[in-house]
Amino acid sequence: MNPTTEGNLSRAGHGHLTPGTNIWRQPLAVWAVAFACVIAFMGLGLVDPILPEIGKQLGATPAQVELLFTSYNSVMALAMLITGVISSRFGPKTTLLTGLFLIVGFSYLSGHSPSVWWIVGFRAGWGLGNAMFIATALAAIVAAGTAGTAGSVILYEAALGLGISCGPLLGGALGSHSWRWPFYGVSVLMAFAFIAIAILLRGVPKPQHRTSVMDPLRALSHRGLLSIGVMALLYNFGFFTLLAYTPYVLPKLNAHGIGFVFFGWGVLLAICSVFVAPRLAARFGTLKTTYAMLVLIALDLLAIAIFTEYQTVVIIAVIVCGAFLGINNTLVTTGVMNAAPIERSTASAAYSFVRFIGSAIAPWLAGKLGTQISPHLPYYVGTAGVLLGLWVLFSGRRFLQSI
Repeated sequence: MNPTTEGNLSRAGHGHLTPGTNIWRQPLAVWAVAFACVIAFMGLGLVDPILPEIGKQLGATPAQVELLFTSYNSVMALAMLITGVISSRFGPKTTLLTGLFLIVGFSYLSGHSPSVWWIVGFRAGWGLGNAMFIATALAAIVAAGTAGTAGSVILYEAALGLGISCGPLLGGALGSHSWRWPFYGVSVLMAFAFIAIAILLRGVPKPQHRTSVMDPLRALSHRGLLSIGVMALLYNFGFFTLLAYTPYVLPKLNAHGIGFVFFGWGVLLAICSVFVAPRLAARFGTLKTTYAMLVLIALDLLAIAIFTEYQTVVIIAVIVCGAFLGINNTLVTTGVMNAAPIERSTASAAYSFVRFIGSAIAPWLAGKLGTQISPHLPYYVGTAGVLLGLWVLFSGRRFLQSI
């Protein structure tokens, strides 16, 4: 589900996952970027435990609070069309530092917000910074690291999983004091990441040629890349319903409790991204394993839809779904890099532009459906989205033989 490497990297022998890939022997610069990735991805789940409290304190409905995800993801979608342009002109390091600077500023301002609408606006700026950072981070890891493209994907996914798991835990711990504290916490941590990258990251080359805003849109003419992008858009209806709406169906849990639930979810996501996905892909193939994961994710969401009132069932289903999501994320990220015969930075931008549209719509829609019709309905819609995404991917399978 994540942006892939930037730059004109060789495809031969580096785009597929292998069980024996060693990702842990890396220069200090790579770990500096990986640490920043962890903090950046914390922002995705950080607000989860404090969503109900934000609504309560600022007098906002669930649908209004869910706009924190909508503004963040919609700006990220649009920004994916220009991140390649910026990086190809100013270089990966400058792009990374600019993104981190924006995240530091807008996360701090989010904590200072007097109303939910101010947070929605500041989260949009945060999304711009995050887009500039994550669209370039994997390129920097590949360029500075020693594990090749496939190993870099796994390290990147490990950072994603760790960030997503620690985000709710940090949000719950700090949010138990005030809903403002998690935003301040991210600002401080990102400031440390900014300093680390500024000092340690050196020698990452610019892409060999400059890109334009139209390049990602042209890339979508490749049927395989378009199939993966549309699948991810639909799949995100399930992913972000689980992530953004579930705190509202756990009324007996406080911010701490919600944080622990999503910490368990994120831990499984991280472990399965790094250790399980490569083995399954090597044994069964990327496409077949992705089909299976989408079916399991849909069944998991269906269980939550049916048993929404049973808190124990919801908690178990959320945590278990982390395993399926982690495997799927790694497989799809790797698949994007090999889906079309174009520069990976362009493929990444095109894919991310499409998939973040789903990420923007799903949380707001879930909030509307859950409060105005039934708390069960968002999960049924999420299930349908994942199954429709599976159909799209299966329909485009003849264009995806290269992954």
